[in-house]
Amino acid sequence: MSGFLFDPSFTGVHRVLDLRQQQHAMTASNLANANTPGFKAQYLDFSTALSDAMTAPLSEPTIDADVVEVEAPAWSVNGNSVFLEQEHARLRSNAVLYQGLVRGVSSRLALLKFAAADGRA
Repeated sequence: MSGFLFDPSFTGVHRVLDLRQQQHAMTASNLANANTPGFKAQYLDFSTALSDAMTAPLSEPTIDADVVEVEAPAWSVNGNSVFLEQEHARLRSNAVLYQGLVRGVSSRLALLKFAAADGRA
């Protein structure tokens, strides 16, 4: 039971929550700069970051994800690469995934609390 709370998957989930928080801040910045000339939208490369988060040694508390910078399309008048619809979709998707992870962690902690109380609620 001692490894229940601090096993590698729990540490990986903590890292993923951090990455989701970073993505949220990055998307918020993209939306805030939607009309800034020359601004390049950014997002995290989650495919690589998620793999790193789940397989990195426990001694590494955080994972540095690669930041992808979106180039403005040729038709962009002011050189801005923010697409509002895409950023809103990324924000909603990220929020749903973050909330799902938080609920999973909360359930796990509730089980630990139940076990620590010898099954008494």
